[in-house]
Amino acid sequence: MVEDLKNTIQVVVLAAGHGKRMGQADLPKVLVPFRGLPLIRHLLKSIKESGVCARPVIVVGQKAELVKETLGNDYEYVTQAEQLGTGHAVAVARALLENKTQNIMVLLGDHPFVSAQTINRLATEHISRGATITMTTVKVDDFSDWRQGFSDFARVLRDSTGQVCGIVEKRDATAEQLQINELNPAYFCFKADWLWQNLTKLKNDNSQQEYYLTDLVAMAGEQNEFVSAIEIDAREALGVNTPEQLALLEKFE
Repeated sequence: MVEDLKNTIQVVVLAAGHGKRMGQADLPKVLVPFRGLPLIRHLLKSIKESGVCARPVIVVGQKAELVKETLGNDYEYVTQAEQLGTGHAVAVARALLENKTQNIMVLLGDHPFVSAQTINRLATEHISRGATITMTTVKVDDFSDWRQGFSDFARVLRDSTGQVCGIVEKRDATAEQLQINELNPAYFCFKADWLWQNLTKLKNDNSQQEYYLTDLVAMAGEQNEFVSAIEIDAREALGVNTPEQLALLEKFE
């Protein structure tokens, strides 16, 4: 199946963030060291091992030249000059990728535990089900101990039939929605044509005034497009926004 996927999926890695909370002003977040390598290197290794995409596109922003210099020439780069949200980050790749691939997979450069197996599984689910969007979800029993960071994740909304119908960011969630324990790690696969057509419809009328890629899930539902979801291990969803979260990840095998 991997061979079948290689020519149909382009991976886009979001890596433009400032990482202001990391306390390392001279480094963009994806270059913060983790287990002897820049944070993003762990994800890039998994992408390579998955065989899904030979040459990922990396969306850079903060200290873009440093990121390019560090990572080298095995990747395509596009620049997000202003950080206006995840939807905007993917949109800057449109000029490079439109009409070049059937599907777009979006991954996050500050999430080092995503495995090659999960990348393959996301790709295989997307292709085999013919989904417009395929997403990953994580379930946790509570937000205590090492799971504290998950309280900041967006919640996954399902309708009365159990179908995913939307994603709500924590800042925009109601008290009732905050009790939902199915969370969004923000790893997605999209039909490319549908993605480019609908990215332009995103609005920034939320607490962050950003264009959320996650809003495409509700949009797909409104258009009666099929959204598929696979549950992954919670460890693979862990990301890094603070030195405390980095220290937590160091404790995992």
